[in-house]
Amino acid sequence: MLSRSPGAPACTAETSAVQTDNRTLKNWIAEVAFATDDLTGMHHYVLVHGISPSITRRDSDGSRSFQVRDPEGNPIAFVQRPRAKVGYGPASKQISTHLIHAGFVVKDMAPENRFYVDLLEFRLYWYGGFKDDTVDWYELQVPDGPDWIEYMLNIPASADHKELGVENHFSFGVKNVHDAATQLRLNGLGTFDGPEVGRDGKDSLDAYDPDGTRVEVMEFTPKEKPCCHPYSAGHPKAP
Repeated sequence: MLSRSPGAPACTAETSAVQTDNRTLKNWIAEVAFATDDLTGMHHYVLVHGISPSITRRDSDGSRSFQVRDPEGNPIAFVQRPRAKVGYGPASKQISTHLIHAGFVVKDMAPENRFYVDLLEFRLYWYGGFKDDTVDWYELQVPDGPDWIEYMLNIPASADHKELGVENHFSFGVKNVHDAATQLRLNGLGTFDGPEVGRDGKDSLDAYDPDGTRVEVMEFTPKEKPCCHPYSAGHPKAP
């Protein structure tokens, strides 16, 4: 996913995240990546705004990317991909083709918002909590699309690997989470949490990879009115 800032190149809304054992940050998400249509322009934009980007690298598929760190040290990448090859299609067992959001523990919202909202111009999507008068989840949508990042708030500094695996997560969008659950069982995954409607009003399920990282599968649009606060931006659409 990414947003557009004044003078920054436009970016499509795309998220990607991969789990890893990052013991320095105690974060099992290796990277959250945002797609851009002008990687050179984005590299220049973050540089002139005081952010130190890595060197640009080129992958075997022709993608180019660079990485920065947000104020809390989370690795954030910007990626420019070549046009998709004609004839590509998802495998029949694949439950989703759209990674709609990634979430990670945030200790202090103020500096994070200066990076994501002030610099990159992400916009508020939704926020809420376990109780109606608390804020435990704060979601910021990319300005050029419907995907989002999610601050996971109020997590104790002593959180262990299991808890961090729950909080630092990524989410696939589906039309019907119950159909996705059926396909997951056919694919051999016998245990997961849900489906159930969450506090955000969306029907979803939670699976866990072998390292304990939560992989959420969520419907694109809410089934019920969310708790706490209404949505303030549009939802992702099914492909």
